[in-house]
Amino acid sequence: ELKGIVFVIQSQSNSFHSKRAEDLKRDILKQAVDLGKELPTVLLIHQINRHEGAWTILPLMRDFSVTYGRNSSWIFFCEEDTRIHIIKLLETLRRFDKSKEWFLGKALYDEESTIIHHYAFAENPTVFKFPDFAAGWALSIPLVNKLAKKLKSEPLKSDFTIDLKHEIALYIWQKGEGPHLSPVPEFCTEDVNSYKVDHCATTFSNFLPLCGEPVNKEDVFVAVKTCRKFHGDRIPVVKQTWEREAALIEYYSDYADNSIPTIDLGIPNTDRGHCGKTFAILERFLNHTSPRTPWLVVVDDDTLISIFRLRKLLSCYDPKEPVFLGERYGYGLGTGGYSYITGGGGMVFSRTAVQKLLASKCRCYSMDAPDDMVLGMCFSGLGIPITHSPLFHQARPMDYPKEYLSHQIPVSFHKHWNIDPVKVYFTWLAPNTEESPNRKKVGYNREDL
Repeated sequence: ELKGIVFVIQSQSNSFHSKRAEDLKRDILKQAVDLGKELPTVLLIHQINRHEGAWTILPLMRDFSVTYGRNSSWIFFCEEDTRIHIIKLLETLRRFDKSKEWFLGKALYDEESTIIHHYAFAENPTVFKFPDFAAGWALSIPLVNKLAKKLKSEPLKSDFTIDLKHEIALYIWQKGEGPHLSPVPEFCTEDVNSYKVDHCATTFSNFLPLCGEPVNKEDVFVAVKTCRKFHGDRIPVVKQTWEREAALIEYYSDYADNSIPTIDLGIPNTDRGHCGKTFAILERFLNHTSPRTPWLVVVDDDTLISIFRLRKLLSCYDPKEPVFLGERYGYGLGTGGYSYITGGGGMVFSRTAVQKLLASKCRCYSMDAPDDMVLGMCFSGLGIPITHSPLFHQARPMDYPKEYLSHQIPVSFHKHWNIDPVKVYFTWLAPNTEESPNRKKVGYNREDL
């Protein structure tokens, strides 16, 4: 029965995202009313628990077990853009014996072992399946209770959260002692208007959000972090690809090279983190750019980014709020750590966020500290939440399952290892003919990459 399902929306506290999650909650409850059914429980993750790591879900299992372990059958997780057909979802879940341990979802797998999964299953990465969160995924209550018990005796280790869907699947699998993901064909990521969705209990509604006109080119200031040794190979790639999309762009280096041109911030290059350089960039943005420029993007010299798509995405955010946007990672979240935006995919700041950060006394503990992690720590201490977008990517396109990328219009990728970065840009990120009528479509095929 519907009242036996606890819906958990993987929501965020930023106003744009929380509104979308509330809209989905209303839709679920309206469907229940229209069906004359008892209302199910619908939870928003950012409201359940003020704990910084609630988004990693596993720390919530004990609460789920205590609260819902006796009277519910399933915990069904979904993203704010997942669309749910309640009758079809009920029909789908009825196929599975709720008294057994089930882990259900749309299966993703790696075609080759990848750094973001620590090269797991290197012999044959296709054997391990993990859920596409966009399609929704479900745990039966007996499995929730088992996980809660395990977490009580073996607390989560405080290390990195990089790809949550893969890490949750690994934790549930427990080296073969727990269940594998059972693929459910009714959990779909096709667009709700697609002809393919007749059998689907879930669909996915948003490839790239747009909330009005894209922000103006002059509203986005782009800071590229580089150093002398990469001037000759990485900067030419930026100039051949996305530089023309940026109205305001500066290159920051340890050496002033007028041919690019680069700006020497007076901070020596470091082999490890670049905290000193990044904080110098933030101070320069605040003190030397027009106060009317609301957005700052900080990228590496080997980041491939679509400024055109970023301008669309930023139409959904209020720059008067302290926004810190990008791909979210976590550190030590089982034991009160913090979330951060991983730097390679690009870090986006509203001017308000930069003002609040620099008004605080939070700074680098060393010049070569990891800048993205220090920023995460600082914003966490200020109570400013990280805003996650899956459209930013810390790795290359081939490091992600094709099926996962198929329902995205990506904003960024990172790294030039063993790829032709210009080809990757024109295949994945260049404005296509629909997006930019004046630009010829370059004929590359995503399947090649």
